[in-house]
Amino acid sequence: MAAAAAAAAGPVFWRRLLGLLPGRPGLAALLGRLSDRLGRNPDRRRRRSPWLLLAPLLSPAVPAVTSPPCCLCAEGVHRFQWIRNLVPEFGVSSSHVRVLSSPAEFFELMKGQIKVAKRRVVMASLYLGIGPLEQELVDCLESTLEKSLQAKFPPGLRVSILLDFTRGSRGRKNSRTMLLPLLQRFPEQVRVSLFHTPNLRGLLRLLIPERFNETIGLQHIKVYLFDNNVILSGANLSDSYFTNRQDRYVFLQDCPEIADFFTELVDAVGDVSLQLQGDDSVQMVEGMVHPYKGDRAAYCKAANKRVMDVINSARTRQQMLHAQTFHSDSLLTQEDAAAAGDRRPAPDTWIYPLIQMKPFEIQIDEIVTETLLTEAERGLWLYLAGSSLPCLTLIGSPNFGYRSVHRDLEAQIAIVTESRALQQQFHQEQEQLYRRAGVVSSATFEQPSRQVKLWVKMVTPLIKNFF
Repeated sequence: MAAAAAAAAGPVFWRRLLGLLPGRPGLAALLGRLSDRLGRNPDRRRRRSPWLLLAPLLSPAVPAVTSPPCCLCAEGVHRFQWIRNLVPEFGVSSSHVRVLSSPAEFFELMKGQIKVAKRRVVMASLYLGIGPLEQELVDCLESTLEKSLQAKFPPGLRVSILLDFTRGSRGRKNSRTMLLPLLQRFPEQVRVSLFHTPNLRGLLRLLIPERFNETIGLQHIKVYLFDNNVILSGANLSDSYFTNRQDRYVFLQDCPEIADFFTELVDAVGDVSLQLQGDDSVQMVEGMVHPYKGDRAAYCKAANKRVMDVINSARTRQQMLHAQTFHSDSLLTQEDAAAAGDRRPAPDTWIYPLIQMKPFEIQIDEIVTETLLTEAERGLWLYLAGSSLPCLTLIGSPNFGYRSVHRDLEAQIAIVTESRALQQQFHQEQEQLYRRAGVVSSATFEQPSRQVKLWVKMVTPLIKNFF
């Protein structure tokens, strides 16, 4: 009991410390490095929770979790409702959630969704490849836009594509040249935004060559959205991700509120990005600070406000629509919902968008993921004690690396479900991925292919924070 009380008091103590030491990012960085050192010590592994949460709690840009991790003691999946204190909570029926199993299924679904889109296509990725499969996607977009133009009514289809500037501009033939024909033919319907990290500027931008400049920071969000249907994944728009490079993918069908949120999020990042023009030039949205020519602090402040406005307004909207979505609260029955004119099934699954944009001092995903990792007995699916099926999974663009946390723009979702059918899908996905994987042991690193050259060992301490 004494230990539990001490653990519960930890976050409160650090919030009080934050109140005494406002605006001290250097202290947060120092304590973050201390956290890394302590986390590597196996003897302290059981006591790492307060340290892992320490640095995020010292950052004033992130909303505080009102229930500390040690108090997540509610029954079943309801223990995760604290996440809605940070981000909007979307309640859906598990019948609207489908786990995809292969790159080919992902690619075919993308093409099919583009062909039937009537109102919007929103695609955010690191880059668009230049091969025949990527050209198929562009051709699908062109065909759908053409049908929209030929309709009797004014064209309603809008296409918004967000990519990374440095990765999307690499080489003579690149993402930009692949998309230029769409921009030139449908200038009123197509928007291509190229995010440029504010950290790549001045002499650094002039000296670092192509490819290497991508280590400074990237647009890494992967969202593919068609009308009210959304695919969240870690896969890029590239032929290898359409054929033999296995990733994770979840398809959210007929989820207008989630689709609206991610549309607004991509629009927000797009507004602070460079806009591709029909002549392959780029320019900023009028009135917006330039990411590498303008004042860095002013740009990051404006970007933070633009993105946080989306998150906060969606959170407020969802609270007004269904502030009480968990079973322990007073949910509407199916009959009540039908009487109110809502024919959608009652929610048994909850979606939480987790955003990480450290350059803009947005680190929501960092806080939630670290908190969940202190709870979980196993890192991408969470099985509650005594259960053979997972009730929570994280899926999206982030990696477990320094760059993903500190340099890149990332987005993923936490899916919490009471549905055994959806839990079974997650369990089968895990088993399928594990069948294709091998166990890593000390013997793995003794294999000749795993031997690290001396020069790599010498250089690694200097470049480890770029990966």
